[in-house]
Amino acid sequence: MILIADDMHPLLLEGLKANQIPFNYQPQITLLEVLDIISTYEGLVVRSKFMVDKQFIDCAPRLKFIARAGSGTDNIDAEYAIGKNIAIINAPEGLCDAVAEHAIGLILGLHHKIVDSHLEVMNQAWNREANRGFELMGSTVGIIGYGHTGSALARKLSGFGVKVIAYDKYKIHEQNEAGQFFFDPYATSVSLNAIYEQTDILSMHVPLTPETSGWVNKKFFEQFKKPIVFINTSRGGIVNTFELTLAMEQGKVRGAALDVMEQEPPFSKNGDTTAWYQGLRKMDQVILTPHIAGWSTQSYERISEVLLKKINLFYNNQN
Repeated sequence: MILIADDMHPLLLEGLKANQIPFNYQPQITLLEVLDIISTYEGLVVRSKFMVDKQFIDCAPRLKFIARAGSGTDNIDAEYAIGKNIAIINAPEGLCDAVAEHAIGLILGLHHKIVDSHLEVMNQAWNREANRGFELMGSTVGIIGYGHTGSALARKLSGFGVKVIAYDKYKIHEQNEAGQFFFDPYATSVSLNAIYEQTDILSMHVPLTPETSGWVNKKFFEQFKKPIVFINTSRGGIVNTFELTLAMEQGKVRGAALDVMEQEPPFSKNGDTTAWYQGLRKMDQVILTPHIAGWSTQSYERISEVLLKKINLFYNNQN
């Protein structure tokens, strides 16, 4: 029996039913309610509503897999789960195109001042010269992390007349064997130093791990030879946002667009806000969106489709 503890597209439910895989769909269930019943389940499907940590996993002696309806697994103690012979399933294939399109939208929004000029016109201001744009053609886009989403972004950028370079620590061996390309013709594989030296626009596509947490900080931005536009649609925790605002003040970053933030949302219901959020709001050339890059109508369905295939495969391999 699988416990589905978050909202899912009906496609997943219908597919499980068609394959005669029993499940209990409880999208409104709370963490405390889950902890009371999880000991009887062999599968768990979640999004991000709670942490599946060591304490949680210890309450689930029958658990055989944890499936996350999304890309990253930073809300799951994957190392501990795997040590308990619990498989980890996720669905980066389901949302990579949505995130890549959103990243391009953020890049275009910054370069052509779309958000600022829209707000000005809505407030009856007509400032053409102040909103003169900057074309992407001829720029170098650096991508850090060349998995499903990084490669989707490179593919979609191929019509913009930009040079795309990419760095992925976990694909160095493949880079050496394949020459200058990863696995496709859309991005040239380079060292991290080359990213620092050549990049005009930087897009981050890495998971949140102990290694990447706070990686994008003052020292990180100081490595770049040119002022960059910074795009983050991966995880907010990889960025020290206060030091990002300092880099913008110092001219190291000429624009920043964040779909993910260190704290989400960066304000409370009573109006309290984080200091770094207040700093971002005062900066020119900033676009903030509420963690919606992978939240498209199509990805909602596609994520469930990917999870269904992987859960079916898991059960087939168990038999």
